[in-house]
Amino acid sequence: MPGRDRAAMLFKTKYGAEPAGLARAPGSVNLIGEHTDYNGGYVLPMAIEQAVWIAYRPRSDRKVLVRSEAFVDDARFDLDGLTRGEGWAEYVKGVAWAMESAGNRLQGWEGIIASDVATAAGLSSSAALGIAVEAVFSKVSDLGWDPASFAQLQQRSENEWVGVRSGMMDPLVATGAREGHAMLIDCLSFKGVHVPIPAEASIVVMDTGTRRNLIEAGYNRRRSQCEAAVGALNVASLRDITIAELFEREPSLDAQLYQCALHVVTEDERTLGAADALARGALGELGGLMNESHASLRDVFGVSSRPLDAMVEAAQAAPGCFGARLTGGGYAGAAVALVAREAAEEFIDSVEKGFHAETGLQGHCYVVKSAGGATFETP
Repeated sequence: MPGRDRAAMLFKTKYGAEPAGLARAPGSVNLIGEHTDYNGGYVLPMAIEQAVWIAYRPRSDRKVLVRSEAFVDDARFDLDGLTRGEGWAEYVKGVAWAMESAGNRLQGWEGIIASDVATAAGLSSSAALGIAVEAVFSKVSDLGWDPASFAQLQQRSENEWVGVRSGMMDPLVATGAREGHAMLIDCLSFKGVHVPIPAEASIVVMDTGTRRNLIEAGYNRRRSQCEAAVGALNVASLRDITIAELFEREPSLDAQLYQCALHVVTEDERTLGAADALARGALGELGGLMNESHASLRDVFGVSSRPLDAMVEAAQAAPGCFGARLTGGGYAGAAVALVAREAAEEFIDSVEKGFHAETGLQGHCYVVKSAGGATFETP
């Protein structure tokens, strides 16, 4: 049963009534441009049909009660007394804190969350949850909907409340994506350009089944190293230095900081090239850039893992594959492949068998379709 229907059904079961509305926020998969977003660079994600759904109704007070089908414990809090705790509820409270800190007066609500987005797999499940929660707050509090502003507030909630120093890519694509397109995002200006995805291309998510916690997995450490590289290079962001300039500065940089900067600077170039190739329908060229991106994430930036490498290697050897790379923060989770549409079924069978033979793990591959940004629906 789709997430929308599960959320509505569970709401009716719990409350004995239809919800006042439903909010949807999509997950996303990044085609290329990894660890560039928090460095003010470029990314090329697309929203996917898998989404977080919330069935909700407003309350007359400022209390919030939210149940998720994925967790035993509920999120219960009063907007007049927000305090930090532990668990998934912090993502909901963090959104409320960020919105109120920006001067919004929020109203309470109660609801049910159902999600079709794999968690901790690099498919932006936390951003989808945060944007869906913002959508509900915006409706019950009569705030209107400003995609760019709410995307920034969602990022702030993860950075400052939850403690994950995530970038702007995930919330921007969750709010601003267009169906049938990827979205080239300039993470310095927060502006996006919609790039059509050719009909002959399939995007395949390849889930290794391994999971990571971004706080513990080294994500924050890599971000701090990038910031240290910016300071050592005396630039505003890593997008402000060319590859030639970086090569000249290598002798004066700590080796780890140089490696971080090298990945980001070259990844920005690859991402711009990939958006151009996608717009021209040059799938082989785009796939080659995806392969190069994975090699850089593995060998230069150091955020891959053996399961991710095995999945990418199986994909690159499979029929119909133009290119493949890990997607998301790295360490575990999923990879993504660009595949000829007519070969997608054979590709998936080959990759799942090859990955299992190499690792003993049961990976799961599936075609994802591009979707639009967050929406509101009536029951």
